[in-house]
Amino acid sequence: MASKTLALISLILTCCVLFYAFLWINLLENLKSFSLGFKDVVRAEFLWREIHQHIDDRAPINQSVITSALNFSSLGDTIDAKNLTIEREDKITPIPILYKTNFTKLPVWDFEDVYLQDHDARKPICSDSKSIHNTKDPKFKEAFLPNIQLWLYRGLLNITEWNRLAHFNNPFGFMEYKYDEIRATVDLIPKPKFLKLLPVPESAKDGCIRCAVVGLSGILNNSKMGKEIDSHDYVFRVNGALTQGYEEDVGNKTSVYVHTAFSLYSSLHKFKKVDHQRLLQNENTKHVMIPEGLRDFEWLQGLLQRKEATGHFKGVRPLELFKGHFNESRFYVLHPDFLRYIRYRFMLSEQTQRKVWALYRPTNGAFALFLALHTCDIVDVYGYITEDHKKYSNYYYEKLKSRVIFYINHDYGLEIKTWKNLHDAGILKLYQGKGDLNNTKT
Repeated sequence: MASKTLALISLILTCCVLFYAFLWINLLENLKSFSLGFKDVVRAEFLWREIHQHIDDRAPINQSVITSALNFSSLGDTIDAKNLTIEREDKITPIPILYKTNFTKLPVWDFEDVYLQDHDARKPICSDSKSIHNTKDPKFKEAFLPNIQLWLYRGLLNITEWNRLAHFNNPFGFMEYKYDEIRATVDLIPKPKFLKLLPVPESAKDGCIRCAVVGLSGILNNSKMGKEIDSHDYVFRVNGALTQGYEEDVGNKTSVYVHTAFSLYSSLHKFKKVDHQRLLQNENTKHVMIPEGLRDFEWLQGLLQRKEATGHFKGVRPLELFKGHFNESRFYVLHPDFLRYIRYRFMLSEQTQRKVWALYRPTNGAFALFLALHTCDIVDVYGYITEDHKKYSNYYYEKLKSRVIFYINHDYGLEIKTWKNLHDAGILKLYQGKGDLNNTKT
């Protein structure tokens, strides 16, 4: 009798153990479905409670409290974009708004160097490339992430991602913005039909993509580099990309046009809408937008909803500027992670340690150049600032020479050094004027 009782008890205990094991396994699987993991959610919730009373009153924040409360370092330096489709919005809420005035210098979080990754990114096959993909330079090799997420589009912004990106000032994140407003706009951005910005040309038997990146510097005045620029497979241009009347010096081809909403709009008016209308109506041109600030999202909402924009561009209908030639398959928006990656790993300026830290960002030209480096195998750069910039006018299209003005929102000295370092490392070829023997085509 006793033995039967013991056997029954053993059976019951065994069933209980199996039942709880089953529950535990299912619990672990459910936790894995959180895009950043349960542990990070717990840390995040602790952070929000810890700083909420400070944020509401815009009071100074003890950053050591924040960084100790939220530590994403266990994530490594990547987040897979494919894992962002599952989220638990019923368990997570947007963090209280962080304000730039809370910080006397650039706040550096434990997850500062964590970026969304695109594991479907292009894998170069060009054997002749000495670009950043194949560089032997230890500094640039360590900084380069071949799978960095380039594009922002619907499905890539949920509450968890918002709570990460809301720690970074624009254009590197969404500090001071409201979740519902930005999410509504991002959900309008279609996923690019072609995630790889530029295909390998059929004529490229070696599989290499050869690109020219053209800036606006007066160094191109009377340079006669137009034919050489147009000989590349693709040509990147930025901002006031005026070519009409300057073809001999800067070429005529435009494959990728990089801009913000403001730079596009102001250039259209500055140049009487003539040359830029050709850019907007050219079916061979792809447009890449830098989401510089809130006005860019207002512009995007108007463009993608085919209506009048709000806020800064109130009264403007962005779609009408394209005169019926807007094509979503040729329109891209850069992801804040890509922009922050450029700032943090390649162009971290000393200006970020000053009270004006929030004003600083790399120029549109800098973002365009690094986009080309991540897209092309061979990159030649023209019309970018050089050490002897005082010899040249500010812009190549100016009739009267004007000096280059170093505005506080950019670190031109850092850009001069960066372009030269990339040139010396053999990652790109920088046009440095007629007297530079290194600029001779081989």
